Amino acid sequence: MKTTTNTPAFIPKMYCSLFGHNYKVTKQVTYHVKEYTCSHCKKQLTTNSNGNLIELTPKFQEINAILERIHHSRMERKQRKVIASSVY
Repeated sequence: MKTTTNTPAFIPKMYCSLFGHNYKVTKQVTYHVKEYTCSHCKKQLTTNSNGNLIELTPKFQEINAILERIHHSRMERKQRKVIASSVY
């Protein structure tokens, strides 16, 4: 008799198909772009340029990483500018 190893992975997917996904924010890339993960089936989504949720593919992971780096450097530069202007 053959046992299936997919049975534990099938249960969360079945739960999500019956009750819907339970997405949690796992990463805030910028103020408007976030990454989400379903707490049951581990499906990952992100927001696109229109603000709609789409599946998180390797292409969008790369885009989000670049966006995060640009956003972080801008925020650091802005913070340095505020600190420098408060000194004068």
